[in-house]
Amino acid sequence: MHRSAPFAHRSRAALAVAAIAALAACSGGRERPRADLAAAQVNTIGVNAYLWRAALDTVSFAPLLQSDSTGGVIVTDWYANPRNPGERVKLTVTILDTDLRADALRVAASRQVAQGSAWLDAPVQAATVQKLEDIILTKARELRRQAVAG
Repeated sequence: MHRSAPFAHRSRAALAVAAIAALAACSGGRERPRADLAAAQVNTIGVNAYLWRAALDTVSFAPLLQSDSTGGVIVTDWYANPRNPGERVKLTVTILDTDLRADALRVAASRQVAQGSAWLDAPVQAATVQKLEDIILTKARELRRQAVAG
């Protein structure tokens, strides 16, 4: 996966609109203090809402196979970057907690390369998985900051 993968193309405006919509949906129509929306434990969907939204946004370049907000699991289908059609990846993101913490997030990636008419499993660099986790955590923290700033 190149650093210039499609998830880098997501606009800040779209992220902000999605964050506002997600947070508005969680409010249940009641007036709530701003600080409550920005708390580290936003879990009306079963997992941390900031991590969930950030994970969905980060992997949105690939088609989704499964998305379970209660269990905190997102599974993509195989995705081949048009710039490198001889390689494809599949991602599984698991959110393990209701807190916005680095250890509440796990990303697993599978990679295959084309050889003739077959796809063969290939190793995934640990740095690739770490980079995806960092992107998700950074976006989740941005969402939380936006909620605080209101």
